[in-house]
Amino acid sequence: MTTLYERIGGEAAVDKAVDIFYDKIMADDRIKSFFENIDMFAQARKQKLFLTMVFGGPSDYTGKDMRSGHAGMGIDDSHFNAVVENLAATLAELGVSNDDIGEVAKIAESVRDDVLNR
Repeated sequence: MTTLYERIGGEAAVDKAVDIFYDKIMADDRIKSFFENIDMFAQARKQKLFLTMVFGGPSDYTGKDMRSGHAGMGIDDSHFNAVVENLAATLAELGVSNDDIGEVAKIAESVRDDVLNR
């Protein structure tokens, strides 16, 4: 059995996905304000390491957990949904299968309460 990380194309695919994903985020009026005054190069690097880990690749992520990393940001369900929509659209654009996009959505849903600090 292969990991989600392997099925979507490994490091190169995750790197490309994160770059496209943040282009979509920065164009999305629903959520782009959360990323103002953020070092997007550093943010993308952390996101690549995080997604690699949660998709079953090498575990080199050393950042904050979801709850502490998003505490006090005022994120609600609509913002969370917008992020997941942009991630799904990115993966679809890269030719990731619907089954694998569904698996990514399940992973995201599993951290919803932590991201929303509830």
